[in-house]
Amino acid sequence: MTSKTAPQTLLTTLQGVIDNPRPVYDSGRRIGAVVCIIGGVLLTLTGSGVGFVFLGLWLGLLLWKPSHGILVIYSVISIYPVLRVISISLRPTSGLLSRSLDIIPPGASFNSFIQLFQEEQFLRWIWNSLTITLTVSVIGVVIASTGAYAFSRWRFPGRRPLLIFLLTTQMLPAGMLLIPIFVIVAQLNLTNSLVGLILAYTSTAVPFSVWILKGYYDTIPPDLEEAAMVDGCQRMEAFYRVILPLSTPALSIVFLFNFLAAWAEFIVAKVVLQANTVMTWPLGLNELIGTFNTDWGKYAAGSVLVTLPVLLLFMWQSKYLISGLTLGSVKG
Repeated sequence: MTSKTAPQTLLTTLQGVIDNPRPVYDSGRRIGAVVCIIGGVLLTLTGSGVGFVFLGLWLGLLLWKPSHGILVIYSVISIYPVLRVISISLRPTSGLLSRSLDIIPPGASFNSFIQLFQEEQFLRWIWNSLTITLTVSVIGVVIASTGAYAFSRWRFPGRRPLLIFLLTTQMLPAGMLLIPIFVIVAQLNLTNSLVGLILAYTSTAVPFSVWILKGYYDTIPPDLEEAAMVDGCQRMEAFYRVILPLSTPALSIVFLFNFLAAWAEFIVAKVVLQANTVMTWPLGLNELIGTFNTDWGKYAAGSVLVTLPVLLLFMWQSKYLISGLTLGSVKG
């Protein structure tokens, strides 16, 4: 049995690479990633800047795991503006107009946060916003959960036109609704009142919530309710004991969307609320913007603080947002 000659071995190797190029491609990516990382380190050691290390690491990750590299750069682009706002809130008064890109500026302090609480009615703004937002979110979930159940389970005259009408209300820009909302609130003598703004927000939150919950209820088999009714439950009792527990993910999404929509809304609140005692935080921070001078330190400090309730709410509800219908029905 004769051994293969060198040309034959080379041809066999090339044929193997052509038939299965994946191992060679993966090896090339790993080698390229290592080269990028080493190059970044060498450029940093020569005094070119620390940024070349991070650039080399990112290029290496992009070559080795392209999807991970894209997600990393997207995360950096998303987080960087937030870091800039935090940096401005920590700057001393003399450095507010500085063009420095340092995340932690020289002479960083919490003076802007302290002045925001001492010189402005920031706690009142937050209290008013929380009162309005939580009330709108709860009312929206309660009304939409029952209304969407009726649209999902019963067929009655006018059902489809009503669904289309609810969808149509979501197509109107907020600016077109300002005049009718103000007229209705004024006729009810609810201007400069938190109740008036709650009614205005609820009227826009309920249709969107009904559509989300109606689509989710459609995915729940009616057999589950019928089984509960066979065991002795009434219709509404089956709704509360069976449908609502299975709808926890959808209810959480509706609550979160209603919260976000009401928490940061500015245009309608600017029209309905005028008195300083009922201002929400968007109106309060807007007062910090002057014609000739703006206190950017307090403005940035307020912007950082108002993100905390939304962040905490999202972290708290994340376990419900990732839940599914099948998991809920199996556990039930």
